[in-house]
Amino acid sequence: MEYRTLGKSGLKVSEIGFGAWAIGGDAWGEVDDVQSIKAMNHAFEMGINFFDTADVYGDGRSEKLVAQLIKGKRDQVIISTKGGLLGHTRKPEPIYDKPEKVIKAFEDSLTRLGVDYIDVYFCHIWWHVEEETLAFLEAFERLKQEGKVRAVGVSTDNFDYLKTFNRNHSIDVLQVEYSILNRAAEKEILPYCQQENIGVVVRGPLQKGLLTGKFTKEMQFAGNDVRQHWERKWFEEQVDKVEMLKQFKREGRTLGQLALQFVLSHPAISTAIPGAKTDKQVEENALASIRPLLTNEESDFIQQHFFL
Repeated sequence: MEYRTLGKSGLKVSEIGFGAWAIGGDAWGEVDDVQSIKAMNHAFEMGINFFDTADVYGDGRSEKLVAQLIKGKRDQVIISTKGGLLGHTRKPEPIYDKPEKVIKAFEDSLTRLGVDYIDVYFCHIWWHVEEETLAFLEAFERLKQEGKVRAVGVSTDNFDYLKTFNRNHSIDVLQVEYSILNRAAEKEILPYCQQENIGVVVRGPLQKGLLTGKFTKEMQFAGNDVRQHWERKWFEEQVDKVEMLKQFKREGRTLGQLALQFVLSHPAISTAIPGAKTDKQVEENALASIRPLLTNEESDFIQQHFFL
């Protein structure tokens, strides 16, 4: 496993992390808690030290499971969690409009995680409401002063919101969606993060599983799986795009690993956090951390056929 510096935070993170949304059990189908803990421990054994969760994932279930991982190895694990969506209507109206409300959400995460500090804390609200932005920024400052958090940031794909949140160069880390199928962050966000020395955590590097190459146009998603809400025409178009990449599959590297290597090839990226629920998924993700990341032919093909 290779490690990178998480921007101005100075934290050294594994370039492949563990995204713990799926193990919350509220958006990706059925999960087994014992298997989830086993998968996280396997990730740790493979050199993954960055684990990302959120209070809203399974209404706290994900954070409680991450707590099981941390026991006995807190100083070897970098924990990232997010606040602001739990209990929110997700409409542009202020809910977390006072720093005390943000701090309460943070303290609740501390309790579920069973720790006395969090390495990286994100605002999980991705749209701009000034009262909430100011509340988070003030809460961040207080929590840093108290030594309860080491780095702070925002999870958003909106460049204007990122700049608004970073108005006083006040954030250390950004969490953003970026993949072969969604290269929008390359336009403005990633260059800005390089300029500001903001660490970049990439969510969705496998585009919710599409870039594993395991989906067909006939694939159906059911239950609480968030992918059942995909627009069908869009989904079928993405399956066709992924089919083009299969020419680059080779012995010892899966299509999903190619997708992760693409993300890691950008110099702004600190870590990618694909989700995983099983040891097998963990292992496949972790083994993407090999060199070289991409050949010139692979890189050129992606640049030419997968547009910004």
